[in-house]
Amino acid sequence: MLEVSFNSPQCGWMSIGFDDGVTEFHTTTAHAPHSGALPELMQILTKLADPSSPENEFLLKWNRDPEEFDFRFVRDGENLTIEIYQYPTDERDHTERELVFSHAGTVAEVYRAFGETFDQLYADRDTDEFEFNWRQAFPYREYEEFRKRMN
Repeated sequence: MLEVSFNSPQCGWMSIGFDDGVTEFHTTTAHAPHSGALPELMQILTKLADPSSPENEFLLKWNRDPEEFDFRFVRDGENLTIEIYQYPTDERDHTERELVFSHAGTVAEVYRAFGETFDQLYADRDTDEFEFNWRQAFPYREYEEFRKRMN
């Protein structure tokens, strides 16, 4: 079973983790320059959870500075594969990228795992001073759309 954790942001950084009982990956991500990464992630997952969506593959760019990441999502019917690639620099040279995490599961399982961590970020947004610490607003609209698809 996939577990996803996005911890409370601090000073423009957020610790994230993925663990499926077989492989595990933890890192920190930055709020910039890919400032739309968190809302875009919610949008991607919302589209993947819609069986009538014609899009089945997405690539999300995120960074740690200077390292960069690609989060690749591929849906095949009810199955969903997540691959996380790490680049040593912001040049994103495909010959230097490394697959640091991969998980194959169902769309429902992956959606629930992300849902739990997004719900926690939402619940703690005031206590954790999300906007101040992440240096951008909480993605309310994308989160609401994500929650609608979950229900």
